[in-house]
Amino acid sequence: MALPQPKLTLDTFLPWENEQTTRNFFYHGEVFAMVGVRQAHAHVTLNLGATLKSALRGTPCRAFVADMKLRVDAADAVFYPDVMVGCDPRDRATPLYLSYPKLIIEVLSDSTAAFDRGDKFVACRRIDTLEEYALVDVDARRVESFRRNAEGLWVLHEFSGTQAVEFASIGVIIDSDTLYENVEAE
Repeated sequence: MALPQPKLTLDTFLPWENEQTTRNFFYHGEVFAMVGVRQAHAHVTLNLGATLKSALRGTPCRAFVADMKLRVDAADAVFYPDVMVGCDPRDRATPLYLSYPKLIIEVLSDSTAAFDRGDKFVACRRIDTLEEYALVDVDARRVESFRRNAEGLWVLHEFSGTQAVEFASIGVIIDSDTLYENVEAE
């Protein structure tokens, strides 16, 4: 008879995960292995990261793509957002993860769309510094950007087709040709 395994905590997960050869995310004491992505997903993520990095040059904000962890203490979680922008100086003290992002962007895939729209968004809304949470649907060529307003409510701003996408939290607009560069219709 196998003995039950103790649940990990955030503080035990982080050192454990840093020793793994694969990436894993952590949610409420459980560990989930991450899988690879389609080329279209990778291109859009890279296009976003490169554009944001360039646009944010000379500001206190930094863009991160895919490999930077997001620690959400209030939700007992560690995620790997596809794209994340951090502007808070407190994040400079933690080189392996951010805790105070301003913007999170998830490029949707069939296997993660429900979680990105649901539990992950619920968890990320608990981050006080988060001003914008965006979901990119590559196949539909649509971006849903949820922005926290002055009352603390999350308001949807949708961009589709050839519309430029505005990430208001950081003052950056990305045209659709740049966003979907090298992405062929599948």
